Amino acid sequence: MADDMSQQSSFTGNRFHSSINPLLSGDEESWEIAPALDSGWPRRIAVLASTVILAVLNYIGLTIVGYFAVVLAFLSLLPFVLMTLIAIPKIQPHRWLSLGDNGVKKDWNLYLNTLFWNLNFWDNVSTLAGEVEKPQKTFPRALFVSVIFTCLSYLIPLLAVTGAVSVEQSAWGSGFHAQAAEIIAGKWLKILLEIGAVLSAIGLFEAQLSSSAYQILGMAEIGILPKFFASRAKWFNTPWIGIVICTAISVAISYLDFTDIVASANLVYSMGMLLEFSAFIWLRWRWAAMERPFKVPMKLPGLIVMCLVPSAFLVALMVFTHRTVFLIGAGMTAAGILWFGLMSICKKKKILEFNPRPEAIEGS
Repeated sequence: MADDMSQQSSFTGNRFHSSINPLLSGDEESWEIAPALDSGWPRRIAVLASTVILAVLNYIGLTIVGYFAVVLAFLSLLPFVLMTLIAIPKIQPHRWLSLGDNGVKKDWNLYLNTLFWNLNFWDNVSTLAGEVEKPQKTFPRALFVSVIFTCLSYLIPLLAVTGAVSVEQSAWGSGFHAQAAEIIAGKWLKILLEIGAVLSAIGLFEAQLSSSAYQILGMAEIGILPKFFASRAKWFNTPWIGIVICTAISVAISYLDFTDIVASANLVYSMGMLLEFSAFIWLRWRWAAMERPFKVPMKLPGLIVMCLVPSAFLVALMVFTHRTVFLIGAGMTAAGILWFGLMSICKKKKILEFNPRPEAIEGS
């Protein structure tokens, strides 16, 4: 049951996380590119249309999504590189030591949720392992480079803006980097950065949709979900049922409040990660000799310490959240338990056809 709940929590958190990207894309478009999409039905229609179009791209194939994401990453980072270079002569290092304006309340809940939201879901790449050649060699290298590249892409532009721009702390809100770009170089860079932000949101949505769809495929292949969830498209060999389900969930969630989506994604994902860490330690203890495509080169005590550090942060993040998010998390957990019970009944009564579960999972 722990494995099933872990998969369900991870998938639900992934869907909450992914649904933010069409929302962000719509927000970015409305600033300068298309003010008519700022609110109301035009904005809802734009979110729906962009989500469906991007889902169709996912349906065509994972290879296309991969190359498309790489191109989008380059284009979305280019405006930030330009802003950083232009800001260098204007940087005053003493601004980096500022503790903020006096009297301004520090919102640790918002800070932790935003920080965690920007830096989580690294484990999603595991759902694509079956589509990658030699994942045991490719994944560690890719993750190592990605972690360094991601941290630098956050830190360097942030240091450039905080060092070159002097504004009140209240101005630092959603989309302030675009305002800072206008202050540093002019409106042309602001528009360019907004376009880059839209492209970044598109790339993130595509990656998240792919990982979620293949997660559904994987859960069906190991017997957690009915066999028909593992169906692939005849022309493109993509998990079309997973893509349809994930797209529908993203559209539904994208109309919720932005802050609640972020906090809910973090809470559900945190619960899933705690289950994943528990399952990881259990499997390494119970099935230590089992052959694995990739094995973390550490003994069990070291693995426990390694998992305790992020677990402490996850618990702290869950404690700092608010009541609405707790209710959403409780509802998702209850739904997951009910779904597990329903699938168990369907499997026992042979109402639906399931693939046999792997021996290691069944025995644990």
